[in-house]
Amino acid sequence: QTVVSLWEDVLMSERNKLGDELWTVYEQVCIAALDCQRIDISETCIELLKSKFPNSLRVKRLLGMKYEAEERFHKAGDLYDDIIKEDETNMFARKRKVAILKAQNKTLEAIEELNKYLKQFMTDFEAWMELCDLYLAVQDYTKAAFCMEELIMSNPHNHLYHQKFAEIKYTMGDPDNMAIARTYFAQAIKLNPNSVRSLYGCFLASSNLAASSNRKDKQSNIKYAAWAAQQLKEKYTTVQPEDLTNQTRVLESIERVLESLTEKTSN
Repeated sequence: QTVVSLWEDVLMSERNKLGDELWTVYEQVCIAALDCQRIDISETCIELLKSKFPNSLRVKRLLGMKYEAEERFHKAGDLYDDIIKEDETNMFARKRKVAILKAQNKTLEAIEELNKYLKQFMTDFEAWMELCDLYLAVQDYTKAAFCMEELIMSNPHNHLYHQKFAEIKYTMGDPDNMAIARTYFAQAIKLNPNSVRSLYGCFLASSNLAASSNRKDKQSNIKYAAWAAQQLKEKYTTVQPEDLTNQTRVLESIERVLESLTEKTSN
């Protein structure tokens, strides 16, 4: 919206002063206009770009995006197919085909198309994350976990990858996956000690394992859960007064879970 407003209020009347930068501005304004459903502005930009670059695949791409904004998905798909025929390595056109399928709630078809894409562009890590989210949408957790493993191998120092992988394993629920979840939540905490979400995950995974494991493993998991609980309390204490921290219901719930686990162990 800001880009469109700047174009209408300032740049449009001064565009002759932009020189060669004008064509880049047209492209950026066109994309912003499509995001705001200002089809009129996008059409103007596309026509001006077509007159300057009649055979440009980038201009064709913008036209395809306009068709998407107008929900003319079949026409957009045909245009992207034409772009791919001209340039088989055009990543953008292939990814837009996935976006079209998502927009039509054709999740399984989008998964199939994205798998085809990743066979050619295996180092597109954003695409791996997108594929993971699509698998989660259809509750195929095993394949979603595989996607996250690919991302972890690509960047083992990204705590968010470890955290998301742990959340998927936690969702799968059985003891083996719960143990893996605890391990990866712990790794995420090691990489980013301020990750409250990972601390919660570690606490929940450890608590679940403590409730279902033998006595030896139970003690270890209670220890892990207690450590995560203490870290969470410290995080809350740093951002609010202690009297408010003591009244925090989330922390009260955590304390009750720990007390319950400790009582069961004593009995």
